[in-house]
Amino acid sequence: MSDAYEVIRYETDDPDGIARITLHRPERLNAFTNAMQRELCSAFDRIDADPDVRAVVVTGAGRGFCAGADLGSGERTFSGGKRSGRDPGGVVALRIFDCTKPVIAAVNGPAVGVGASMTLPMDARFAAPDATFGFVFTRLGIVPEACSSWFLPRLVGIPTALDWLMSGRRVGAADARNAGLVREVADDVVVAATEYARGLVRGTAAVSVALTRQLVWRMTTVAGPAEAHRVDSALLLALATAPDAREGVAAFRDRRAPEFSMRVPDDLPAAYPWWEPEEWST
Repeated sequence: MSDAYEVIRYETDDPDGIARITLHRPERLNAFTNAMQRELCSAFDRIDADPDVRAVVVTGAGRGFCAGADLGSGERTFSGGKRSGRDPGGVVALRIFDCTKPVIAAVNGPAVGVGASMTLPMDARFAAPDATFGFVFTRLGIVPEACSSWFLPRLVGIPTALDWLMSGRRVGAADARNAGLVREVADDVVVAATEYARGLVRGTAAVSVALTRQLVWRMTTVAGPAEAHRVDSALLLALATAPDAREGVAAFRDRRAPEFSMRVPDDLPAAYPWWEPEEWST
């Protein structure tokens, strides 16, 4: 099934539940606009609400992933969030961060500015051989946006993040892979990303995957392992007698593939979320 948006395409016809979002302004190298921000957030709302979706691959139409903010508005380009006080790219990044399904980037060409930073809260990045990443904010007289000052050092380390962010230089796919930003360089990047997504969802419990994704991301902010122990104890107790745990144990004993029945968001435990969700004005 393909659902019509203006500047993205959203497809959910994969038999394994792998949705696809395609940034779709190929005539502008999929440059980011406020409309794209709204449509991306809408698509991720649908992904979280749809129990049949297990993961999502995000790519770009045409020869690029995303050329960054559309500069057609001149000096007004970066004031799109003036009314709310929020950076539109950061709105997208935080929405992806909150997602309960794995999110994989298939970077099919240049990813610049917000086009690069929106991939950071995704769980893996696959890149075409000629893909480039450009955190070019200092070359535009602004600062890193879309929460990239938080995400990028956690992915590639502080020295590399400082180098890329302060210099604003373009980083090729091979260098991005060597630094740990890219998982794999592939000729058919969408196929590679989709197959990776299949490996995350086949034979795994959807609720377990959702909770694991949020545990790993959110435990990067806590002071020590005691907080992880507190949270995962609560989640373990909540799931211990649930249908998926019973099925997982039975399948292991019977030496067969499990048939998990719990779905996201329907069967997320009451212990989730364990943090106080942010309240933002829009």
